[in-house]
Amino acid sequence: MQNRTQLLLNVIKNRILVLDGAMGTMIQRYTLTEDDFRTPALKNHPKALKGNNDLLSLSRPDIIKAIHREYLEAGADIIETNTFSGTSIAQEDYGLSHLAYELNLASAKIAREVADEFTAKEPHKPRFVAGAMGPTNRTASISPDVNDPGYRAITFDQLAAAYAEQVRGLLDGGVDILLVETIFDTLNAKAALFAIQDVFEERSMPLDPHEGGIPIMISGTITDASGRTLSGQTTEAFLISVSHVPLFSVGLNCALGAKELRPYLKVLADKAPFYVSAYPNAGLPNEFGAYDQGAGEMGHEMEPFLKDGMLNILGGCCGTTPDHIRELAKIAACYSPRKVEEELVEGEENV
Repeated sequence: MQNRTQLLLNVIKNRILVLDGAMGTMIQRYTLTEDDFRTPALKNHPKALKGNNDLLSLSRPDIIKAIHREYLEAGADIIETNTFSGTSIAQEDYGLSHLAYELNLASAKIAREVADEFTAKEPHKPRFVAGAMGPTNRTASISPDVNDPGYRAITFDQLAAAYAEQVRGLLDGGVDILLVETIFDTLNAKAALFAIQDVFEERSMPLDPHEGGIPIMISGTITDASGRTLSGQTTEAFLISVSHVPLFSVGLNCALGAKELRPYLKVLADKAPFYVSAYPNAGLPNEFGAYDQGAGEMGHEMEPFLKDGMLNILGGCCGTTPDHIRELAKIAACYSPRKVEEELVEGEENV
């Protein structure tokens, strides 16, 4: 694990890394039925399970492996585990909170197996696994009841406990990175970071990746043209709120397309002391909620980010497919990565 961390730190200094695309978009292509989401143990589960994509890591691991392979074949350097809703909190809707650890463990093992398979075939292009930690379906900062603005559907401690369970499963499954993503409420993210710190301490693991710790990626979500997260923070405020942890990277994903994301990403590129990532949606959704932006158009919109030296990691979120990732990988290979402060200092010392 420590060797893979060092390898990741070395690779990202030399080139832009490519993250995979949307898992849900690819799963939809399989037109699955309720039976596909049921393991033998869940045959008589009283609640409907269709749509619980994380559960496919147990019920249809062949599909999740196939999707990971498609993204790696398209040129992804990093694949995300199928665990966006892998907390006991998110799984509560399906009556499956008790499976949270197992879901994360299985998903991490699947991704690890496929990543190692590709690394073995192409040692010059090592592949890495990011443990995906979604925002949950509850917010710690906003009341879900307009008549009771002081009410909260979740507490910080409940979030932290659920995230800690997820972190344990992901680490035990062999992830290289922990990715706290699609952050619409920074307090939720801070609970995730608290949980990570807690589990690392529990396991006597250093927090700083340069000291052998597992790298931590953070990715926020700007919800509309106001340039703020759902809980009201500007991009710079979001950055400041999470900078107490020695992060591997900070970035933005989801909600907007690449074109709309640019001004907020520039804030991070100008101010972040960490590597910067971006994985936007395939444009904005149409009136049916689908994403129409093709791979070529998305690549055209993202190329200026690379020309201007704004990114270290790029990929795709909602609506993106291996075709989008293939295009982004092709473009990324033509540009140098953004330099972070420590690399600039190292360069000066070597002059």
